[in-house]
Amino acid sequence: MATFEDFQKLDIRVGRILSVEDFPRARKPLYKLTIDFGEEIGIKKSAAQITNYPKEELEGLQIVAVVNFPPKNIAGFMSEVLVLGVPTPDGEVSLLVPKLPAKIGGRVY
Repeated sequence: MATFEDFQKLDIRVGRILSVEDFPRARKPLYKLTIDFGEEIGIKKSAAQITNYPKEELEGLQIVAVVNFPPKNIAGFMSEVLVLGVPTPDGEVSLLVPKLPAKIGGRVY
């Protein structure tokens, strides 16, 4: 069982996707994302397995991500944050997004 203190160790924030690029070097279909987390966190990069979304739909979208995991090298690209999503019934990914507009950089609690 995780404790509330364990949960508090995760820094989960709202960000806005600024740009989306194809990532042909990755073994699995991925996008390279550039995400703005506001003044405190800044701009971060992520490799995300969310190619079931059109790139045009992702640009400008507010997402939720863990921002305090160590960076991970994915096919030569440093992914700095983990964008959160859940599986759909057909095995795709449904992104976790705020239902209402949220403050960029706002912390999930």
